[in-house]
Amino acid sequence: MTDRILLDAAIAAADLARSVILPFFRTGVRADVKGDESPVTIADRNAEQAMRALLRERLPDCGVLGEEFGLDRPEARLRWVLDPIDGTRAFLTGRPTFGTLIGLLDDGVPVLGIIDQPATGERWIGLAGQPTRFETPLGGRAGTRLCPALADAELSCTDPAMMTGDAASRFAALQNATRRTSWGGDCYAYGLLALGQIDVIAERTMKIWDWTAIVPVVEGAGGRVTDWNGRALRPDSDGTVLAVGDPGLAAPAAGLLGGPLGSPR
Repeated sequence: MTDRILLDAAIAAADLARSVILPFFRTGVRADVKGDESPVTIADRNAEQAMRALLRERLPDCGVLGEEFGLDRPEARLRWVLDPIDGTRAFLTGRPTFGTLIGLLDDGVPVLGIIDQPATGERWIGLAGQPTRFETPLGGRAGTRLCPALADAELSCTDPAMMTGDAASRFAALQNATRRTSWGGDCYAYGLLALGQIDVIAERTMKIWDWTAIVPVVEGAGGRVTDWNGRALRPDSDGTVLAVGDPGLAAPAAGLLGGPLGSPR
């Protein structure tokens, strides 16, 4: 199966999800609460079902794992990983920082990723071994920025509530070492890192559908994505994510964050 076939399918799925999601944006759509206390809407469910149907029709031999409807074809080496609305809280409150995430794993390794922002029309497309492509009506170009010192870095995290217990003190150490911290953003923050607007993102409790798509996007723009110990993200990773625009920041950031959570430093 060629990269072109896979990429065309991913782009078609992103187009379809955008067409499903946009009619619900800023309409006061109701949210249900899932077992993990996170919200879900009809837009999440309809978009994932539409993408699954498209990918199943185009590439029936691939597996599909989605946040809302689980795993099909678990034996497949190639597996699509879908998050129809990453940032449902932002979506519910009318903020254009949510996004659709479409990733592809090849034997557990992220090889293709799309971050799509339906409301702004922005889209990041990452394919392993190729430069990230950025499509936008707003301006900007893909490419992380040089930032050799943590002291000059812009740090971002979606939600301070992620940082509890031992993780809170480790994140605070990273905050103290960087220039300033911004909150919020979900997957959109990783897109901004891929544009050179943010230098470091540190998060935890991340599921596989939260990070699969961002790895090819960030790394294709010149950055690096690992867990807090500097290890490549894989399906059995521990839920921590560290993304840096300048790869030189990876080691000092991981030095402040790393080690088994819950253990003494």
